Amino acid sequence: MKQRGHGIRSPRIWASLLLACGLWLAGCAAPPSPDTAVILIESSPTSLDPRIGIDAQAEHIDSLIFDGLVRKDERFHLQPWLAESWDMPDPLTYIFHLRPGVRFHDGRPLTSRDVKWTLDSMRNGEVLTAKSGAFAHVAEVDAPDPATVAIHLKTPDAALLWNLSDGAVGIVPAGSGRDFGAHPIGTGPFRFVSQQQDRDVVLERSGESWQPAPPIRRVRFAVVPDAITRALELEKGSADACVNCLTADMLAALARRKNLEIDSAPGTSLQYLAFNTQDKILADVRVRQAIASAIDRPLIIQSLWRGRARLAQSLLPPNHWAWSPPENGPTAAGDFNLARANSLLDAAGWRRGPDGVRFHLGFKSSTDESSRLLGLILQQQLRQAGIALEPRSFEFATFYADIVRGAFQMYTLRWVGGNEDPDIFRYAFDTSMFPPHGANRGRYSNPDLDALIRDGGASGDQARRRADYARIQQILARDLPSINLWYLDAVLVHNRRLQNVEVSGSGTFDFLRTATLAR
Repeated sequence: MKQRGHGIRSPRIWASLLLACGLWLAGCAAPPSPDTAVILIESSPTSLDPRIGIDAQAEHIDSLIFDGLVRKDERFHLQPWLAESWDMPDPLTYIFHLRPGVRFHDGRPLTSRDVKWTLDSMRNGEVLTAKSGAFAHVAEVDAPDPATVAIHLKTPDAALLWNLSDGAVGIVPAGSGRDFGAHPIGTGPFRFVSQQQDRDVVLERSGESWQPAPPIRRVRFAVVPDAITRALELEKGSADACVNCLTADMLAALARRKNLEIDSAPGTSLQYLAFNTQDKILADVRVRQAIASAIDRPLIIQSLWRGRARLAQSLLPPNHWAWSPPENGPTAAGDFNLARANSLLDAAGWRRGPDGVRFHLGFKSSTDESSRLLGLILQQQLRQAGIALEPRSFEFATFYADIVRGAFQMYTLRWVGGNEDPDIFRYAFDTSMFPPHGANRGRYSNPDLDALIRDGGASGDQARRRADYARIQQILARDLPSINLWYLDAVLVHNRRLQNVEVSGSGTFDFLRTATLAR
């Protein structure tokens, strides 16, 4: 499939255009509202119901509106949050003691009934959600009194606390139905005001939150799908900030602007390339291994990200207690090997035709600029192995619907936050996690892996869990249902009127809890 003319422009050409347009727009910006921060996002959240939304926009905005029972700290340890404390009288029982005095944004007090409804509605089909699989081990949720929640398990589940944390799920009022995402009500520091699909989401400081009141009164998340437009909005001063939403060349161009600052931190967000393992070509592991061998990841990191990323060898971040890099294979230490790629494809029976092409593959991405550029780079690199890659980009909702129903051969997305706990292996690769029950969108199935995932999730012995997850990572490095590409640095571009910001490695919007707007 031919690419349109603008699809092959260099990022450096875009950077030059950005600088040129910036000079023209410098005096054209409307004066910013003194009490509203404008944050640019690439797409509308799929759902602001925290029981349903699993894309980055949904989870990051939801974490400002809703609270989990527990909260991750900067080292991924779980701390009390809506639950002031919890006990485990036996391996199958968790008893949570709720924080007193917490109210929803409409004034209703938070009680154990709300926690029970939140969990039960995901488990019993009241809402249709991919998060239901996270609570497959739950037998029953009891609310013996307004301040106490008891969760009874069928089998031990070491991931339960993580699945109850901020970003994973937020507590909603009892009775919240399937249309709750259109008018969400939480207990977080910001309350929902409005949403216009493909335009914006507006929040404002809550007067009911039990947490410290954010200094900023109102936040508008403006949906701007095009990266160049996002850069120009920042340049001309009509937007305040953008997190992980610009190409490296655009960042280099914006770094020269005196009205802007760029803050960054080593990130945990993982860019990955996924395969449809039920596809007639990609079902052969040798083909997947060949594709991994033909991709020069270090070169892409330098050319596409200008070094603002780290090579990924696992879904888990490298500082995680369960991280175990592959011992060998096409994803070990960025092992680019074109000769091995060609040899594997020959062995799999895919010989080159007269035009040098072995077969054609489709590659889908959203319209996110870096993902679109990645498709073009992969097209060039895989051509050397005789693979004709046909990149296509789609508006996010269309793209996401396609990958959920398995209408793809290859696609790229990012794990944002979800890959900070080993339960990601179950959610992304267990046979029981085909959509809509989970995120095994490539329909990969391996009984040995399933058994290790069950053992690792049920064991209370951390050493045993570490051994299980090490074996899981070796199997995935061999079978390659997906390729872990790189961990992206968390990069926050903001103008100088947005102050007191702190970048999260997960790329969340938590900086809005304490940020201020200069007058």
